[in-house]
Amino acid sequence: MLLHRLNEYAARAEADGELPPPYYRPKRIQWILQLNADGTAAEVVDRRPAKGEKPRETTAPYAYRSGTMPPPYLMVDTAQYVLALPKQAPGKPVTERAVEEGRRRRGAYADLLLAWTDAAPDDPYAAAVRTFVTTGVLHRLEAPKEMTAADNIALVAHDNTWLHQLSSVREAWANSVRSRKSGKNAGGLCLVCGKDGELLSTIPESIKSGAIPSAGRGRDAQLVSINASAQGRGGAMQLVNTPVCERCGGRAMAALNLLLASDTNRRRATDSVTVWWTREPADDLFDTLDTPTDAAVARLLTSLHEHPDPATSERIDPNAYYALTLGLNNARAVVLDWLDIPVGRLRNHLGAWFAHHRVYDGWNHTYRYFPLWRLALAAGRWDAKANKYAPGSAPKGLEQELLHAALTRDPVPARLLPHLLQRIRADRHVDPPRVALLRLALHPNRKDHQVTAPADRLDPAQLDPGYLCGRVFAVLEAIQYAALPDVKATIGDRFFGTAMTAPAAVIKTLRLGANAHLKRLRRDNKAAYTALSRRLAEAFAAFDSHDGIPSLLTTEQQAKFVLGYEQQRAADFAAKAAHKKNKDDQAAHDAAVEAG
Repeated sequence: MLLHRLNEYAARAEADGELPPPYYRPKRIQWILQLNADGTAAEVVDRRPAKGEKPRETTAPYAYRSGTMPPPYLMVDTAQYVLALPKQAPGKPVTERAVEEGRRRRGAYADLLLAWTDAAPDDPYAAAVRTFVTTGVLHRLEAPKEMTAADNIALVAHDNTWLHQLSSVREAWANSVRSRKSGKNAGGLCLVCGKDGELLSTIPESIKSGAIPSAGRGRDAQLVSINASAQGRGGAMQLVNTPVCERCGGRAMAALNLLLASDTNRRRATDSVTVWWTREPADDLFDTLDTPTDAAVARLLTSLHEHPDPATSERIDPNAYYALTLGLNNARAVVLDWLDIPVGRLRNHLGAWFAHHRVYDGWNHTYRYFPLWRLALAAGRWDAKANKYAPGSAPKGLEQELLHAALTRDPVPARLLPHLLQRIRADRHVDPPRVALLRLALHPNRKDHQVTAPADRLDPAQLDPGYLCGRVFAVLEAIQYAALPDVKATIGDRFFGTAMTAPAAVIKTLRLGANAHLKRLRRDNKAAYTALSRRLAEAFAAFDSHDGIPSLLTTEQQAKFVLGYEQQRAADFAAKAAHKKNKDDQAAHDAAVEAG
């Protein structure tokens, strides 16, 4: 199915002129060999970018090569093949074996050039290339001192024509790869196109080095690699159990590499990469996860409210959406996730993602939505000195798990809630992204559109003991801060971790301590005293339906404690903002009356 979908995308890209020729891939070319008109001389030209300049790339022949005698590429290859420049280990002298191997590779490169001239005798540049090889010009060229064995060199004609871009060269190179990669006398039904033809023994093209993030050494990777009998079904190796014809295999990998190189259809994480595409052109939905603009989120939420049932939204927009997540294991690509759903259903899932994690900002009377990467970061360690989350401290793989939950409407991973609570207790830091994660983790069933999420703002009807304890703690902290605005360490700084796990003793002690603060407020700030006393009474009154303040809270109740605490604070901020606005409006009105 994956190869089939990639071939569909290849057809679209080819129609748009974006798909590279078969067995071509973007390469950085550091040098060119420019032939004169008759091929009797050639000049080595330095094409390396200046310091700070972006390296230039061009599509050039490529096919995955391995083994003890890897074959050459046509027209564009490394200096080891073109000029027999031997590989040299750092700090060690060049060995005779490396010199001999360089000569062998240059000989193979020369033979491939001659094979092209034989296959395309009518090409106007073929005679010059044949002369360049047969008269010894190629073999007499010496590499500049600053050239390395890994530098790419391209052949260019006297009129600045890149020879690897000639149609005859493209055809010759494709035929060369086909003869090398197709199975011996292997024919049968291709599982991708459903047609009989010659089948591949191995996938002819690999995933480009660096396309999949990895902590180790970057190297090309194979999407399908079965080179040991223990890996294959029934002991069969290579593509025996995955019959794919040359055209489908090559086009699928060309499409995948095109997606991996795209800035608009790719999302890179720490150790994985996700690419996405649609069967037919559609608006960019995926990008909203990392750049949730107000307009984009509003459109998704409107769509969610109009069609809350995912099945209904699927019928509204049946266009197909695909997302592939890849990781790396040595030289093999690992398919971590594969998604194939209608665009309408995806729009529903993304709308639910934002609805389920949004956080109310009481001071500004708005909702806040967070990029997926920021949510993942909030599960890491808070560095109070740097006033930010420590890079790389979030649980490994969490960002990919959150991405999967956003795209599929699945629950967030079960490990998130206890881990996040432990972080909050240790860091004594609660902010909107962490509250957003708690809302997601506490949702009882994200797939069922009839099951509601925890409230996104203060919920007076919520009587969960943990939630009530969080509300009470927030009011007690507000009382202390109102009475002692210059206090250096609030009760939140000192007792938050204990209160969210064993609230009874802490809250009762703090309630007694709040009497002195209330007495001071009644003397110095009557309005604050009245408002805070009322909130405190309302918060404690809710415990009447329970057996008092609980001694211990469960994991879920601890999460609801944090939620109640933050939502009470947001409501308090909203009340302060409204009071300030009314006061400012009254002052402006009085000034206008006085002026009039």
